[in-house]
Amino acid sequence: MPIGVWALTAAALAIGMAEFVIVGILPQIARDTDVSLATAGLTVSIYALAVAVAAPLLTALTGRFDRKKLVLGLMGLFIIANTLSALAPSFNMLLLGRILSGVVQGVFYSVATVVAAQLVPKEKAGQAIATMFTGITLALISGVPLGTFIANFFGWRATFIAVTAIGVISILALARLLPNNIERPAPASFLEQMSVVLKPRLALLFAITLVGYGGSFVAFTYLSPILETFTGMTPNGIGTLLFFYGVAVAIGNLICARIADRTGAMPVLLGIYGVMAVALLLLIPFSGSLWTMVPLVMVWGIVAFGSVSILQLYAVNQASMIAPRAVNATSSMNISAFNLGIALGAGGGGWVVDHLGLGMTGPVAGIVVLVGLALAVLSAGIDRRHCASLRAGNGGECPEAA
Repeated sequence: MPIGVWALTAAALAIGMAEFVIVGILPQIARDTDVSLATAGLTVSIYALAVAVAAPLLTALTGRFDRKKLVLGLMGLFIIANTLSALAPSFNMLLLGRILSGVVQGVFYSVATVVAAQLVPKEKAGQAIATMFTGITLALISGVPLGTFIANFFGWRATFIAVTAIGVISILALARLLPNNIERPAPASFLEQMSVVLKPRLALLFAITLVGYGGSFVAFTYLSPILETFTGMTPNGIGTLLFFYGVAVAIGNLICARIADRTGAMPVLLGIYGVMAVALLLLIPFSGSLWTMVPLVMVWGIVAFGSVSILQLYAVNQASMIAPRAVNATSSMNISAFNLGIALGAGGGGWVVDHLGLGMTGPVAGIVVLVGLALAVLSAGIDRRHCASLRAGNGGECPEAA
């Protein structure tokens, strides 16, 4: 891989840490800023909502910008946002820092995916994109537990300072290592991106992503308080478990992607949602002992983020048949669906904590994921009927997932 791809990977690591590190330090933020745990959860939901809005809107609005200058500008804003989070004198200022950081992520992943592909020959584009996204996996494996440990010893503000430092290193690397003549693809208009929502099959896909993936965040947002309250784990113990959770995520992504290459996206997605729903429904009943809780969290990790690449693969497959000219727009909108799901899941989790208690986050999350599973079954049935129609000689293209 060209060194510029690794510079993008470092930036993805910084942004991934900013997104996920909050899960390990949420109780500290609540105590230090004197807000409820549910209110502190807004740092997750507001961030994800900013990503969901920014991904399609700002990607379209910045389509005519020079690619290198845009990437550097985004990382500059990222540094400002996390510095603001670290120094925030109030919870409201912390939320503002999170919103700005979410805006950066919403545009960065869309732009960096295309830039990474353009830095290599066409036949290596997939490898370049996969390499860039390893930054997110590294954020889960090492960044989140490291951020938790830093918060335990130096306070949660020090965690944001560490994230800012990685951002500074990455912007220097990008300025030095990215070429100046990166090709700028023809920009898609905002209306073109939004039009995919009006296509019923794609709208169903976005609902599957939003409900099935976002539902797990009803519980995942409050995983640290759950481990602290019901399992009796210390902050350092939680950080260690989050490290192994990240390892499970990396393993799950690899396993799920390989299976999907052989069986298609939809069968794997049905399995992921089924296992995840069971894990979430058992979360609180199994939380009383480390011997049951740790394996359950590992299983959850294996399937939790495996659905991301699978749903993106399914989105591309569906869009190539339904809206071939809007494949990129569909991919961008599906990223928005992921993050809107996170926002609604985290916000819903806060409502559950306030009105039903922390112990109900697992069951509610499991039920929501089951709804996502039902929507996926519905989509799979439509695919099968479509293929049956093709076999009857009506013409058209049969989706790979069916």
